Amino acid sequence: MTPTPSSAIFTDAIALEKAEPEHFDLAFTAVTQPCPWPKAYGGDLVAAAAAAAMRSVTDGKTLHSMHSYFLRPADIGAQVRYEVELLRDGRGYSTRQVRGYQNGKPLYACLANFAAGEPGGGFRAEFTADLPGPEELSSSADFLAGRSGGSMTEESKAYWSGGRSFDMRHAPGPVYLAVEGEKVPHQAVWIKPFDPLRPVDGLTGAQRDLAALAYVCDYTILEPVLRVLDLPWAKPGLVTASLDHAMWFHREGPVDDWLLYVQEAVAADAGRGLGYGRFFTRDGLHLATVAQEGMIRAS
Repeated sequence: MTPTPSSAIFTDAIALEKAEPEHFDLAFTAVTQPCPWPKAYGGDLVAAAAAAAMRSVTDGKTLHSMHSYFLRPADIGAQVRYEVELLRDGRGYSTRQVRGYQNGKPLYACLANFAAGEPGGGFRAEFTADLPGPEELSSSADFLAGRSGGSMTEESKAYWSGGRSFDMRHAPGPVYLAVEGEKVPHQAVWIKPFDPLRPVDGLTGAQRDLAALAYVCDYTILEPVLRVLDLPWAKPGLVTASLDHAMWFHREGPVDDWLLYVQEAVAADAGRGLGYGRFFTRDGLHLATVAQEGMIRAS
């Protein structure tokens, strides 16, 4: 029997256990979640590191940026130790370094910055393109039902359909088996948890929601590059990997409803591609911005 899709995969990924630090000031462990590839999903690492950094800041400051490098692939279903260095605590801003270790080697590193917030002028980017709403688009499960081809297996099909904690609906169509729609360097993805996000020990609801954005952003951020290069995920021989990642959290907002993740390809050359994305609530509130570079190797 196919399990009911659930957002618990995400909340399990950021369920941290305290540990004795070996390198820095604080340490936590988390377990990478199942996926059908040879390595763990990069969003597991970003979201768990964000959770570890947020748990180290106790004076009410809010995470406003992360800058990450993926150093080695992570084993699936295995423990990662996140060591947190308390680099600075000031009145207005605090900075943390987080390193993830597995099998005694560093596999992930990031700097995370926190802000107390203060009065000032405001500006909010808007997204006004005429896109279909999520109710007008097929879910990944509906789109993939009865389809096969390329390197897609039943395991990867099940993962794309319901194993990623979030319902994802593409405009133009998805790039699972072929590039559906125009081969343009941009796309939008409607995203919503399969069910309400569960509480996470050690995090407030707002902190959990920031971690959710950090978690889900990695699934599709390279797809505009794949789209313009005409490289569907199931193309035999295609190999991708996250290299580095930057994310800015502009303001808090609900993530249990549909979010619009607007994405574009910035560059592709020499086996690397850079994607850029922005998260908006359904009523147009700009929550976060992402830039990520990845390896794209097509044989």
